[in-house]
Amino acid sequence: MSTDTLNVESIDVEALKASASKASALLKSLSHSDRLLLLCQIVGSGEACVRDLEQSTGIKQPSLSQQLGVLRENGLVNTRREGRQIFYSIASEDALAVMQVLYQRFCATDE
Repeated sequence: MSTDTLNVESIDVEALKASASKASALLKSLSHSDRLLLLCQIVGSGEACVRDLEQSTGIKQPSLSQQLGVLRENGLVNTRREGRQIFYSIASEDALAVMQVLYQRFCATDE
């Protein structure tokens, strides 16, 4: 057996299960096309208000509010209120890392 071969006995299966569960929850949150579209817009701008998200994505109320609510509940976005406007930004480092790859692969446009 080479030194590069993974020793199966050294794997902490319980830690791996916990990590898999966390990754699965993140991917479940990202598995809706409107949520991905919203997150792509937020990643691209760094922060976006509800009005701008509605205009840029074409997602209308109440679906927009519902999908932003799911992202909030799952800890993927932060909110900031300025007067009557609510601004959204990415809250989760894990979601940001995944979204950066997805943004580069699927959201960014060639200019």
